Amino acid sequence: MATVDLFAIGNALIDQEFKVTDEFLIQQNLQKGTMQLADGDTQAQLYQNLQASQIYKGQTSGGSAANTSVAFSALGGSTFYACRVGHDDLGAIYLNGLNEAKIHTTPKSISQGVTGTCMVLVSADSERTMQTYLGITAELTAEQIDFTALKTAKWLYIEGYLSSSDTARVAVKQARQIARDNGVKIALTLSDPAMVQYARAGLDELLDDGVDLIFCNQQEAMMYTETDSVEAALTKLKLLSNEVVITLSEKGALVANAEQHIHVAGRKVTAIDANGAGDAFAGSFLYALNAGLGLQTAAELAILISSEVVAQYGARLDVANYAKLLQNFQKECA
Repeated sequence: MATVDLFAIGNALIDQEFKVTDEFLIQQNLQKGTMQLADGDTQAQLYQNLQASQIYKGQTSGGSAANTSVAFSALGGSTFYACRVGHDDLGAIYLNGLNEAKIHTTPKSISQGVTGTCMVLVSADSERTMQTYLGITAELTAEQIDFTALKTAKWLYIEGYLSSSDTARVAVKQARQIARDNGVKIALTLSDPAMVQYARAGLDELLDDGVDLIFCNQQEAMMYTETDSVEAALTKLKLLSNEVVITLSEKGALVANAEQHIHVAGRKVTAIDANGAGDAFAGSFLYALNAGLGLQTAAELAILISSEVVAQYGARLDVANYAKLLQNFQKECA
């Protein structure tokens, strides 16, 4: 297996994206701005309701850590993605999409069952609300993961959405041990306020004895640390991670370690769809760190890439656009 820079573990989901009204979210009893898990029948009913009254924007491959992997790979890094898909058409579409983005996968990811799907509901204010039927990805185990590439990777990236799966947490524990044994740095994202609210114990387990880098947004940071300010949350998170990144939407990001405390300003764009913005930020930031750039430059690149994601529908840019944005960024920095 090829040596990779980033070894990521996360859910494999096919997104169905709709533009919706706030009234629709209320009618469907969905909490705006969060992800809610559902069974297949419940999601099928929601899909019918969406088709009947809301605006369909298209189908894309998703999954938080997969979106991060696409950004990292498209900017020039090498990536392996560990996941679980069903032996069905959607599973084939999902893995083929990753391979077309030059992301390494393994046949072990394919098993009997249904590939997971996510209804991504985008409000007029660009906020995304999600209802997810995990399908077979809910049963991700170490048996679906080929850990070979992890032993020589630079980073292990863990998706916080895995906190809701007992078997996935066991797989992550094994991955963390391999990473520690081989000097691989560990990064983790809290993923979603709903994970902090409803799967806190699972997140604690994923974090275990700490990580090298943690990603979260302002709401997740304060919820997880049970604080009422970003600064207080940052102080507590630094006890769990060598480096902390807290994204602040249009206000940019806070980045800190033991020596530095940096606020990087946001970039003004017309926000259309916030889905995938945090994922793109994490992938771009990790790429920049892996390329030897400092925290300030890494955050500036991540804000550029993630703001472009927000300015369109869908959680990923066209693959070629990442490289173009990087090229322009490098020219401006020269």
